[in-house]
Amino acid sequence: MTLLEIALPNVDIDLAYATPANITGRTIYRRAICLLHPDAATALARAADLAAGQGCRLRVYDAFRPVEAQWLLWRAFPDPEFIADPRLGSTHARGAAVDLTLCGGDGVPLDMGTPFDDLTALSHHGSTAVSAEAQANRSRLLGIMAAAGWEHYASEWWHYQLPRVERYPLLWDSGAGSRMM
Repeated sequence: MTLLEIALPNVDIDLAYATPANITGRTIYRRAICLLHPDAATALARAADLAAGQGCRLRVYDAFRPVEAQWLLWRAFPDPEFIADPRLGSTHARGAAVDLTLCGGDGVPLDMGTPFDDLTALSHHGSTAVSAEAQANRSRLLGIMAAAGWEHYASEWWHYQLPRVERYPLLWDSGAGSRMM
């Protein structure tokens, strides 16, 4: 399967797993490249256009995540609420999911109440334990992504995936030809 490299106007790429500043404490991706299935790339472009119409940008923290990377995350934090069990498959390993935030036109991320990969109940979309501003920003991101054809994951304000994600095959690094690992 061919995945597309993401290089879009109004989309900044900041792959969290290409640095040691992530939940594992080590670099997971040897090669920092943002890839998505063509359907997901099209939906992300729609979301970027919608964000731009509101004077905003998107910042992508993760997109395609090879199965090998999913195993590393699972070993570091084996909680199926936040990390998909790699034996069951991850939406990221299908190239059909993206982790992202909304930034102002200046490129500074809006307040979402928690950082990306804060694996606690505060990260739930419906959390009222974060500020009203953060709740409004999460709702704004949700509106943009839903209008662009994405579904949200209730436990993580940053995670969006394509509908019927199971139709996309799981991909290992070698099968995707990504050479990320």
